[in-house]
Amino acid sequence: MKKVLIITYYWPPMGGGGVQRWLKTTKYLRDFGWEPVIFTTENGEASVVDESMLSEIPKNIETLRVPIWEPFSLYKKLLGKHKDEKIAPGLGQESKGNSALQKLSVWVRGNVFIPDARMFWIKPSSKFLINYLATHKIDAIISTGPPHSTHLIAYNITKKHKIPWIADFRDPWTNIDFYHKLMLSKWADKKHRKLEQKVLQHATEIVTVSWSWAKDFKKLIDRDVEVITNGFDPEDFKSPSNPILDTKFTITHAGSLNEDRNPKILWEVLKELKNEIVGFDEDLEIKFIGQLDISAIDDIKHFGLETNLNRINHLPHQLVIDELIKSQLLLLPLNDVPNINGVVPGKLYEYLGAKRPILCIGKPAGDSAKIILESKAGVVVDFNDDEGLKNSLTQYYEGYKKQNLHINSEDFEKYSRKKLAGDFATLLNKITS
Repeated sequence: MKKVLIITYYWPPMGGGGVQRWLKTTKYLRDFGWEPVIFTTENGEASVVDESMLSEIPKNIETLRVPIWEPFSLYKKLLGKHKDEKIAPGLGQESKGNSALQKLSVWVRGNVFIPDARMFWIKPSSKFLINYLATHKIDAIISTGPPHSTHLIAYNITKKHKIPWIADFRDPWTNIDFYHKLMLSKWADKKHRKLEQKVLQHATEIVTVSWSWAKDFKKLIDRDVEVITNGFDPEDFKSPSNPILDTKFTITHAGSLNEDRNPKILWEVLKELKNEIVGFDEDLEIKFIGQLDISAIDDIKHFGLETNLNRINHLPHQLVIDELIKSQLLLLPLNDVPNINGVVPGKLYEYLGAKRPILCIGKPAGDSAKIILESKAGVVVDFNDDEGLKNSLTQYYEGYKKQNLHINSEDFEKYSRKKLAGDFATLLNKITS
């Protein structure tokens, strides 16, 4: 088989969404004639640890690890956090703290650690891989970011060794939803954009996860950008075809929820429904699995929903899937940000695999909406459409009371991880032919 070197910061025993794309793709690459070689960290800072993910790694896969120094110990000390406390992804905050210090930490993140806090991994990793490739045959390279430091490692080694390279953007770089919140100086903004251009110009192929983001990248550089979406692993959903559903009217969200995606409109509407529908309060359960921003916790309390909240800090991935499959309703709140059209959270695809109704609060014309509506997997309500949200929740609740809350989804198998691994293999074949 041909060999592909995959440069990824996120790898088991890390958990969470950042791990899923390449762990699951790697699982199926051999079926398409490609042998993966993994390059990752030895001691990376994980916002989520999931030891169960280790069992998903293909047997006898070669894994290369180089230690990393990260500034998170200083960050935790600055904000008065315990050294073992996990750092929320994005700009999320799970607890209140000194706002001035938090702002300072964000400024440092954007203006000092360029492209990201993994910048100190670039030099030792580049040196290690340049030496490794001098004696080991690799046919292609894939770097996946964020962190975008991985792309700079790939850039360095492909300058020395002329190997075809795919730069895979799971999230944008300068178009990411919180880029405008990094309080960037003109110098830092210019530096970010210069490094981004270096990657976009020199990668053999550029891949991203949504159609709108591909268009955004094409505005930055005039070349084709491939779309290979995220997906779900059919192996994770081998439960009975008629699972026993939660007895409560569960509205479940899996994964981290930051301030930008805190759906305040939902809390307002749920409060109204509690006051208007007899029995709704007793039936309602708001189930959050993962890290929850303090803003959401405060709003849930403010709207009198605290007694309905079931907060689960973390579960192994398969147990998360089990919770999705038995939930009455799956919640997908999106960010109301300039790049909203291309925002498609990885959890959406696992929601599809769970075959439970999806309630998306976002843009009805965005890429997430396209997937949900084409798959007939749920409804999409605009950010400020409180009446539409109320009507949808009422209909779902009525279906729940009649024990008839289900969907007839279709054409979602195209988002299978095995099929998507084949798409990557096709692209690898193209650049190495």
